[in-house]
Parts: sequence; C-alpha cells; structure tokens
Amino acid sequence: MAFLLLPAPCASLFHHATGEAARIADLLFRRGQRTMHGMKVPPRQMAPALHAAQCADQAPVRAILGPTNTGKTHLALERMLAHASGVIGFPLRLLARENYDRMVRLKGVRSVALMTGEEKIIPPQARWFSCTVEAMPMHRPVDFVAVDEIQLCADPERGHIFTDRLLNARGRCETLFLGADTIAPLMRSLIRDISIETRPRLSSLSHTGHTRLSRLPPRTAIVAFSMAEVYAIAELIRRKRGGCAVVMGQLSPRTRNAQVALYQNREVDYLVATDAIGMGLNMTIDHVAFAGLSKFDGQRHRMLAPAEIAQIAGRAGRGTRDGTFGTTGECPPLPEAMAEAVETHKFEPLPFLWWRSSKLDFASPQALYASLCQKTPHPNLRPAEPAADMQTLSALMQTPAVRTLATTTAHTRLLWEICQIPDFRKLGLDSHIRLCGQLFSILAKDGQLPSSWLKGRLASLEHTGGEIEDLMHRLMGIRTWSYVAAHPDWVENAQHWQCHTRMLEDTLSDVLHERLASRFVDKRAASLARRLEETDGAPLLCAINKAGEVRVEGHDVGHMRGFAFMPDPEAARSDQALILKAARRAARSEIPRLVARFLQAPESEITLDNQTGHILWREEPIAHLRKGPSVLHPVIHIDDAEFLESTHKARIRERLTQFMASVLAHTLGPLFRAEQAVADHPLLRGIVHAVTENGGVATLPVPPVLPPAEALLLRRQAIRLHGTLAFCSPLLKPHAMALRSLLLRIHTGQSITQPLPGGAVSVHLSAPLAPSAQALLASLGWLLSHNTLVRLDIAASLMQDMQVLCARTPKPLPLSLASRLGISKKDLPHVLKGLGIRLQPPAPLPPRYAGPPAPFMVLPARHAEKRKQHSSRPKHGAHLQTAQNNSPFAILRTLRSQM
Repeated sequence: MAFLLLPAPCASLFHHATGEAARIADLLFRRGQRTMHGMKVPPRQMAPALHAAQCADQAPVRAILGPTNTGKTHLALERMLAHASGVIGFPLRLLARENYDRMVRLKGVRSVALMTGEEKIIPPQARWFSCTVEAMPMHRPVDFVAVDEIQLCADPERGHIFTDRLLNARGRCETLFLGADTIAPLMRSLIRDISIETRPRLSSLSHTGHTRLSRLPPRTAIVAFSMAEVYAIAELIRRKRGGCAVVMGQLSPRTRNAQVALYQNREVDYLVATDAIGMGLNMTIDHVAFAGLSKFDGQRHRMLAPAEIAQIAGRAGRGTRDGTFGTTGECPPLPEAMAEAVETHKFEPLPFLWWRSSKLDFASPQALYASLCQKTPHPNLRPAEPAADMQTLSALMQTPAVRTLATTTAHTRLLWEICQIPDFRKLGLDSHIRLCGQLFSILAKDGQLPSSWLKGRLASLEHTGGEIEDLMHRLMGIRTWSYVAAHPDWVENAQHWQCHTRMLEDTLSDVLHERLASRFVDKRAASLARRLEETDGAPLLCAINKAGEVRVEGHDVGHMRGFAFMPDPEAARSDQALILKAARRAARSEIPRLVARFLQAPESEITLDNQTGHILWREEPIAHLRKGPSVLHPVIHIDDAEFLESTHKARIRERLTQFMASVLAHTLGPLFRAEQAVADHPLLRGIVHAVTENGGVATLPVPPVLPPAEALLLRRQAIRLHGTLAFCSPLLKPHAMALRSLLLRIHTGQSITQPLPGGAVSVHLSAPLAPSAQALLASLGWLLSHNTLVRLDIAASLMQDMQVLCARTPKPLPLSLASRLGISKKDLPHVLKGLGIRLQPPAPLPPRYAGPPAPFMVLPARHAEKRKQHSSRPKHGAHLQTAQNNSPFAILRTLRSQM
C-alpha cells in the first residue's frame, strides 16, 4: 500500500491553502490514504488532528457583498465543500432544499444533511448541512459557516435571527456572510477584523419603463404582492399569452419546483410570482415586470425600498446575460432616481439591525421573558419588536394550566420551543396560541404526543378535493404538523409521522400543481410560439370572441373593427404570415355570424357620431352618411370590409335605415308631428313642408299673412314666423341642432370653421364668415348681427318683446337684454340694430352739465308704415286668397294648368 508522506511544516501550509488544495486534501481524506509526520493514521483519527492544525490560527470572518448575480452563493458552496464540514443558512426553506439537492449531487446523500423547521434529513455521517437560518445547528462545531442574504438583519420580522447569526455563528476555519453591500458599514462596526469583499454584477440591468401586460416579452417574470393580484394577473396572462407558471412563498418546495419546471422547459413563457423569487431562485428570466410597488409586511402596507426592488429585479439576466426591469399593469413607472439606483446598485446603507438576546434564562417563564427583553449591547442594534413566539409566550404565561406545568427548567425550555412553532396556518394569533397551549399541556404531562391524537389532527388534511385555496390551506396545516414531527422526542413513533407528513405534503403538492396548471396554463396556446419557430406548417386554431378579438391558438393577433379585420400592429411588424393567414381565415368564417349578431343587436348598441357622420356598432364604425335627395334623407354607405359580400351589405343597410329613421323621428319629432297636424290645412301645409324640406328653418318668398285660427294652430305645433323666416323652435335646442348641423353639412358639402357650443344663444365671431358659411348658419337658425351669431328663436322672441314694450311711445333700452343674449352691454345696441330693432342714440350732454349719459331709446314702428300696411290690408277673406295664391301649392297648380 502506498502512503503520502507530508513533512511537519505542511500543517501550517494547509491553513493558507487554496480551495483547490483543500479539495485535494478532502479527496485524500475520503480515500483514507493520509499520514502525518510519516506515520499512517486512520481517516477517522486523522481528520481532527489535521483540521486542528489547519485552523490553529484565528478563523477569518469574511463577507462577500454585492448585488444579485455576482456568484456569491456559488462561491459559498464551493468554499464549504472544500472543507471537511460546514453549515450554510438560507433565508427560505425553498432555497435550503434546492441547494441541498445540489450538494447531494456533488457529495452523495450520506454526506449531506437538510435542516429546516418542517424537514430534517440528517444521515449519521453527515458533514455538510443546508439549513434555514432559524434551523442552523449553532452548537455543532464545523469548519465552515456561511449565512446567505445577511442584509435581512434589518427585516422587522426575522431580522433578530440573522443578527444573532452575524454575531455568534462561527466556523472553526472560515466564516462567510453573503448579501447586499448596504449592510457593510454596520458589519465593520459590529465585527472586529472582518474582511469585506464587494463584487460587481456579472451582467448589466437596464430599466425599460412601463409595458402593457399584453406587450410583455417572453421569458418575463411578473411580480405582484398579494395572492389575489397573482391570480388576477395569471388569469389575464392565460387569456392573452396562453399561460404562465405561478410561484409564491406559500407553495411547498415540490409544487414550486414543478411550477418552475413548467417555465424552464418552455411550456410557458411567463412567470407570475410574489417577491419570493427575489431570494436566490435561479431561472432564465430576461425581464422582471413589477405589477405593484407596495406590499403588506405583516403590520402595514408600505412602499418597497429601492434595495428591495433591486433584489427582485436582479432575477433578470443571469450569468453574463443582461436583463431588464420595469413596471406593468396599473403600476406607474418607476421614478427616475429609483430606476437609476437599481441600475447602478447604489443604495442608502442600513441605519440599524434588529437584535434579540440569544442568552436565555430557563429558570421560569418569567425569567425567560425577561431575558428576551434585554437591552441591546451596541448602539447600532435596535430591540426587535415582539415576534409571534414572544407574543405566544406572553399569552401562555397568563394561563393557569401553563403556570402550573412550567415550573422546571426543562418544562420552561419545552414551552419556549413550542412557542417557536411558526404560525403556518395564518388563522389568527389566538388560534395559534390555543394550539401551542394544547401541545405544551400534552407534552408536559405525557412526554409525547400519542399517535392516535396526531392521526385525528391529520385526518382533515388528507383529502385532495377542493379549489386551489383549499389545497394551500391544507398544505399550511401539514407544515405545522411536519414541524412538530421533526422533533423526534415530541412524537410517538416520530419516524413514521415524519414520513407520513412528508407523503401528505408531496401528494397535496402534486395536486396543487395540477390545479395551478389547469387554471393558469393553456398548453395548446402556449405551444404556438414554439410551433411557429419550428415552422412545422400545422394548421392553427383560430377564433373570434364576443369582444371582437381574433385569436390564433389563444393569442390575440388582431380584432374586428366593425366588420373589418384589423391585424395587431405587433403581429404585422413581426411578419408572422402564418398567424395573419389563420386570423383572416377566422375572420372570413365569422362574418356571417357577425352580421347575424348585428341584425339582432338592440338599438342601444348602435350610435351616430354627430361630428363625423359615422354610424358605430359597439363603438366601432361600420357606415357613414352621404348626401341624399333631401336634407332629412341622407344615403347610408357601408364602410368597405374585405370579407363583406353584397348580400351582407344590403342587410346591414336595411337595418341602419331603420336606425336612422328612428333617430330622426326621436330627435326631429316636433317637425314630423307638425307636418301631420297641418295635413288638412293647405295654407299651412306649404309653410311646414318648406320647413321640413330645409331641415327645420325655411325662407319664404313673402311674409305670410294668416288668419287667427291658422296662426294659432301653427304656434301650437311650435312653428314660428319671423319676417320671411319660418322655423320649428324645438329644433334649435342643442341635441336637435347637432343632428341638423350634421345633416345640413352633409347635404350642402359645407363646413363650419368656428365651433358652435351646445346650448349657446349667441356666438361672437373671431373672423368674418364666407358667404357659403353664412348661408349654412342661416339654414341652421343663426342670424348674423355685428359679428355675432344670434339664435333665431331668441331673436324672434326678443323682437316680439320689444314691439310690446314700445307699442306707442319710445322706451329706454333694458340693459338686461345683454345677459339674455349672452353679450356685453357695450355691444348690445349694435346687435339689436342688426336684428332690425329701431334705437335712438342718446344726445351728448353739453360740457357744462355733469351726470350719466342718457340711455338708448327703443322706438316704435313708423306710423307711416303702419298706415300703409293698414290701407293695403285686403278686405275680409281677401287676405286668405292672397296667401293661397302665394303658397307653393298654388304655384304648383298654376304650373300644371299650363302644361
């Protein structure tokens, strides 16, 4: 047998050996081929002596700090496995399990242990331990100790645990702390001679701003901060992109790993997660999108700190591959200063760490509680707020049963261990306190939990039915009993119950994964991207939903705008001819059903845009109005659509004709009712016909003279006369005016350059009007006077009031008319003159007189004109004959007789 002979000075060299030398020594140790000072030493006797020589000097304490993706955890595992023994603490059970599996692949299942609150796998010859920070075996001497994410010393809930490990956890040969460099100043003040190394990120991290959920690129992780938000976003991603994986801290490692496998295997391209992904989960993520910037930390809702955002955003881009981050959904963009801090990894240092004494007095519960409340030993440490374990201890100390039983050191220590059971169930602190009190009473009296008692508690958690929330609640309950069963001295037949709870957790985890996948993953749609990349030419499934969205294999590639297919701009730019071809095929097959749906649609879904003349169905244009034979009879033109046939257009036009008839009858109803009311009155029929043909306002050849009965009937139908103008006064109201404006603009081909506000009685013109515009406005019912448009019904009413006011003698001009017309008092005389009202301006006062000027006077009509009108008035019955001879129907009768 050959032996390796090492000289005596080699012992000091081992202390300064590189990691490679330590691995060689470890390999020789495992083969049992070592000697010291030329003597053969069995491996089990060799190890303590050799490592005592290696670690003769004081063990160094180092910190590797920096942003995510710096290889800190990878380095720590390499360093630990290079030593003969070691312990590494992780912030999450998921990470402890993940790295346990990595270590088993490297060192074998017999040499690696896993220690978490719910799960303990400790082979007799275990040398390397992967633990949660709370479960680290502090009293077990090992050569190497490491703690990951050490900046969690500042976490309000668990920070005191990490601070205790920072101050007290030490390896015989090496101690290593990993985390963000925000803790560096406090480390230097708390630990003497600590060596701090800062590492840069291996890849860059860039801010891309806000991106819509439907526009997020593949390989994106969307981060939300509540279960409800995660579910809502996952459901939306399923509809828009075919599906996603879901990762939350409440998931078991088995479910989490199955969900991650969905993402890593490209079965889905999106991951929706809570901030649990911020702690060491290594996946192929190109972009991280925040759906929110605040979270509930157990006590209150608060905004995320920039360092927390960086921890999560750092999941994007691993190794040398660059990553991006931004916001999405209803989350506003990140402030520029915060985005720059994340990109450059520059944050404010931590101001303090949370601390709680780990030197406990178990003489009594009161002494224990007092020892937990000791003052901090350093000004940079702040006393931790009472956590759930202290609150549980305080409550149980007040109960008579606990005071009776917790009288010895052993029972006080047992009470404290039970109080440290995490509240996995989240049913409220009172429920958790009752459970802990029950466990303590049984263990203090009987020494162990009977199998029959434990079986009854697990019976309600064994069935696999229900929704996702039900399964998660059962998993949380099983985690409580897994934690209890992990204490072998608490449970009767502990190994059986450890296996049983693990089996239940695995079964529920598999069912939960299936439920999540069935709810949030459409595998058929998610495979579209891969099928397009492979260009296998397989036919794609296409459909159009009720909202008009055209989908190919579950992906939105466009939408139906009315009856026209509008491709999605992104799909069109990407030149995915296969997608667009399938989408057009779906649109072509959907047109008959779409037309049938339109023909049966309620009238409330169809609207007319009074500004553009477009007719809309479900807010999308399908037709527009064109000039017809008269103002009130426009032509309906169906908008072009590549899949509409002539028969479809004819049926659509028929339906829209009914719609327009209904719109006109409803809005212009007074005019049509007047037309029916005067059907038996030839004299009035011509006037109303002229008003109808011109859309509400008509100019007559001469001012009509009507008998009193005829005039009364006309007024009752809201048809008024103003000189040679006849108009329907309700049609000058805003809603009817807007429709009439559209119809007149379409019929005349003219436009109004200056907008007319709805409900206005006058409009001041900023520029002179063209003659065509003046004619259009006159047809609408606006009179032009002194650069001001006055609504016709207001002008007619005003002139009538002035005639009554000064029927016999001049009267002062009422200045209140200015507000009635909506003009200034300065412009009032000029506007009234333009409307035909006679005004006498005031004579100027002589210079020697003081006082206000005299008012304008409204003059009555000239007496000469009145006498002339009186003398020229026809005898009784003659006025009727004259009006009839001047009517359009009389002229028409004359023309027919001449033919």
